[in-house]
Amino acid sequence: MRIICVGQAAYDITLPLDHFPIENKKVRVADRIECGGGSASNCAYLLAKWGMETYFAGVIGDDYYGNEIVREFEEVGVNTKYLEKTDKYRTTSSYIVANTESGTRTILTSRDNGIKMSKRDVDDKFDIILLDGYESEFAKKVIKNNPKAIKILDAGSLKEKTVELAHLVDYVVCSKDFAEEFTQKKIDYTDLKTLISVYNDLRRNFKNNIVITLEDKGCFTYDGGYKIAPTLKKKAVDSTGAGDIYHGAFTYCLANNFEMVKTLKIANIAGALSVEKIGGRYSIPTLEETMKVYDEYGVSK
Repeated sequence: MRIICVGQAAYDITLPLDHFPIENKKVRVADRIECGGGSASNCAYLLAKWGMETYFAGVIGDDYYGNEIVREFEEVGVNTKYLEKTDKYRTTSSYIVANTESGTRTILTSRDNGIKMSKRDVDDKFDIILLDGYESEFAKKVIKNNPKAIKILDAGSLKEKTVELAHLVDYVVCSKDFAEEFTQKKIDYTDLKTLISVYNDLRRNFKNNIVITLEDKGCFTYDGGYKIAPTLKKKAVDSTGAGDIYHGAFTYCLANNFEMVKTLKIANIAGALSVEKIGGRYSIPTLEETMKVYDEYGVSK
């Protein structure tokens, strides 16, 4: 199975604090965690780490952050044939305040206007395509060149290009925020009908397989019936990258022809394990860790 992940590559600098900083105050930070980031980029890293033949397509600056991203990809074996380096723009960077007490994070992203891949051709064949909504023009080329490939969209936020791509893929795996904003409906966890209504609206519009991720509540889909797949309850210290890790694990499972129930459970487990560590890429669990938890808990729950 050959997989390509198309989208944003970024460099993350995470500052862990035991509370959110107060405005107009000085705060001393004891630690700083740096690593590559970006939705599709993190998915590519996980898939290669889990033993899949993986390519990444995106753009970085010809700078220190970009070089670090390349180095990390090389460490796990991501093929960077379609990773472009430019001296016109800086590598996208994210500055993250991780509230270790609540497990939440606040992300400030600096992305140069106009940064995107050049108009290049795709001469490789892929079995699976994972998109995060960035680099949409190149993504459409990959889709056109690989009509039989399984196509997955990580729809994290509602953007015009993301909606456009959602009509071209086989699986839209979207956040609760995307689902609510697109349908203009609110999900009430105490009323399953609201979740079904949102799901049905998405399905009618995109006419493909829909999965709605629900953060610590798990995820929701239709597979012979409406299903909520619960996630593990873990003490979160940093949720950065948890969604990306979910999407990477979801893609791995599809590549290995796992049934949907098993796929959702494994993706939930991988995402849940990640919140116990600080730094999106550093928090990616190994395949062995993930499957061990699945064997212990996932089969029966």
